[in-house]
Amino acid sequence: MTEEIEFALEEAREGMQLTITHLEKEFQKIRAGKASPMMLEGVKIDYYGVMTPIEQTANISTPDARQIIVQPWDKSVLGVIEKAIMGANLGFNPKNEGEILRIIVPPLTEERRRDLVKKAKIEAENARISVRNIRRLANDTAKQMKKDGTPEDEVTRLESEIQKLTDEHISQVDKLLETKEKDIMTV
Repeated sequence: MTEEIEFALEEAREGMQLTITHLEKEFQKIRAGKASPMMLEGVKIDYYGVMTPIEQTANISTPDARQIIVQPWDKSVLGVIEKAIMGANLGFNPKNEGEILRIIVPPLTEERRRDLVKKAKIEAENARISVRNIRRLANDTAKQMKKDGTPEDEVTRLESEIQKLTDEHISQVDKLLETKEKDIMTV
């Protein structure tokens, strides 16, 4: 294979792998009934005039499967963190204990579990679309190479490699979704 074809293939592989990595992060944000510090990811607080991610202002831990402890490094922002968590509409009511915030993660209802599964399916479908878009761009590159004089058999081989990559990554998305669904539906 020519260097140009190797480059096109590697670019497609990297893009698809980034999609999988993004999906894994999105799945971590979808809570499955067990407490996780990732549940607070994306919550930002007004830290002395600068919107700052909560994880940069406090130690976040999970002593057990039902609670999250938020221990700010600067005790004066405890109230600000509490308001930010409540304002993030995560379904949590943090309990201010003076030094720390204790968040009891409520057990999921059957209806809430189904909603979370729907959300996971939407994220998985977005990932599939992203993988297919990367395939389309890679195939467009292959067609352009053909126009630019790259031998037809090499372009055909590139297109078949792109399809193999696509199939692998779509399969990976499906496996991740299946695992997340089981995780969410397990009481």
